[in-house]
Amino acid sequence: MKYPKEYLDEIKNRLKVSTVVSKTVSLKKRGKEFVGLSPFKNEKTPSFTVNDEKEFYHCFATSEHGNIFDFVMKTQNLKFGESVKYLAQLAGMQPYMFSKQDEEREKKWNEYKSIFSNYVDFYHNELLKNENCSIARDYLKNRSLGKDEVKKFKIGYIEKNPNFFEKLKQDYSEQTLVETGLFYLDEKKKIFVERFRGRLIFPINNISGQPIALGGRIIENLDYLAKYINSPETNFFKKGSNLYNLDLARKLSNKVDHIYLVEGYMDVVGLSKNGIDNAVANLGTSLTDKQILTLNQFF
Repeated sequence: MKYPKEYLDEIKNRLKVSTVVSKTVSLKKRGKEFVGLSPFKNEKTPSFTVNDEKEFYHCFATSEHGNIFDFVMKTQNLKFGESVKYLAQLAGMQPYMFSKQDEEREKKWNEYKSIFSNYVDFYHNELLKNENCSIARDYLKNRSLGKDEVKKFKIGYIEKNPNFFEKLKQDYSEQTLVETGLFYLDEKKKIFVERFRGRLIFPINNISGQPIALGGRIIENLDYLAKYINSPETNFFKKGSNLYNLDLARKLSNKVDHIYLVEGYMDVVGLSKNGIDNAVANLGTSLTDKQILTLNQFF
């Protein structure tokens, strides 16, 4: 069962990382950070750092990195749910009681996650292997992007007349599929249409690396179509709360202290090709306070 984000955020707001870590590691203040001996390896010179402002710890000796939940799970050999209960008690909070509404939301999230994973994997493989997708591969080649970039960002391509909806319908209800934003009903033809048909697709992942939305780009010059479109907002995707490539870029926060904020997907991919991986895009929309606060947690 998945804990609500608000409950987990409340635990993090009440507990500094240094407070949790100091229960098992002797820490000393050094500038904005705390340092100590690694709990993951025997060492004589401290290589373990804690940053309360950015809400993470990092061990340079073992590359272990994470937040308070990660730390408790790894040092006490607990599962995530057990670590939440432990930290909630430490923070003086009541244990979270799951309701039927929580159970239903968890079920919907698992279905949503599964549909997006299947969808992204299928069209990524199509771009790599299907001869009918040569027009998309040629487009990427003309943009100086090759297989390495396609694989790293799991870029895909959807033909103009796809029928993946019918395949997914064998395992999921029509309502569930429509709620993902990947499909919509053509009222005139009374058929379900894939929103991103005829486009390259760029998976938009949550911070854990799971695809929750898509960005799509046409590869032909068609004036009557928008060059880029994003997934509509859903129960599990809010444009103003997400950033493209943050799931990968955040892993670099222990090495670099700055991030490049660019407009679109191709900007991020192009920078990565040229060795600049600490870049994110704000999905082509106006920048929000939530996005800025999220970036400030890491950079």
